[in-house]
Amino acid sequence: MQGVTEFKIGFVCRGDVKSMNMVRELVKRFESRAGISVEPETAKMLGISGTPVKDMDVDFIVSVGGDGTILRTIQQMEDPRPILGINMGTLGFLVDVEPKDAVRILERTLFGFQVMERSRLQICLNGIFLPPATNEVALLSASPAKMLEFDITVDDSFLESLRADGLLFATSTGSTAYAMSAGGPIVDPRVDAVVLVPMAPFKLSARPWVLPRDCMIKVDLKLAEKEALVVIDGQNVATISQDDHVTISRAEKPARFVKTHKNGFYEKVKSKLS
Repeated sequence: MQGVTEFKIGFVCRGDVKSMNMVRELVKRFESRAGISVEPETAKMLGISGTPVKDMDVDFIVSVGGDGTILRTIQQMEDPRPILGINMGTLGFLVDVEPKDAVRILERTLFGFQVMERSRLQICLNGIFLPPATNEVALLSASPAKMLEFDITVDDSFLESLRADGLLFATSTGSTAYAMSAGGPIVDPRVDAVVLVPMAPFKLSARPWVLPRDCMIKVDLKLAEKEALVVIDGQNVATISQDDHVTISRAEKPARFVKTHKNGFYEKVKSKLS
């Protein structure tokens, strides 16, 4: 447990008026009780000096917006700080706190909090590391309606040669995002795994796989003169072709979240998908 005056809090924001007003309210309410840092774009709108997320020396970051705001924030940090998400969107699985509860939850957090760590995926393209994925890495056709063919190997064991519109590799955290929409299973975040979901596969027998978190996955694009996009958390994009090699493994640094409920995952899934 830490005392109230010991905490340093960072703020990031989606950028719309409603989210800006929420940040303004929270900063005004807590600036006398904790050290405050605000990302530059948000700070400019509030008329104060800002601090880039990567330079924030804080105990946790309050993200006001949706899941996309959280994913962008995590990607800006080499070793992610814990994040407390305030939901200003519609369907968000990473944002735990509703606006009406923001002040109360933050008040409680100032007296101490627990951190949940969630594994991320490390993506390597031809020996070059790309940003880690908190939700998923998607391998998609660069040309609409053009099918791709992949060879997939897990820990040096050949898994499958697969023709599909694309492949999704999701963390347990990301199982309720793109992977779920593509027909993958919902995975309790306490089950630390990698979910492989073929997207519109040619074979009806091609099914999703749940793989161990520490496995090494290798993907080769087989069809000549075809290109695919590597899309990480919907934020970063790279291109691969036949001679390129993609490996996916567990990232060294996890994503971290401020725990606001004891066991809220099942309730969250039911409420979000009802």
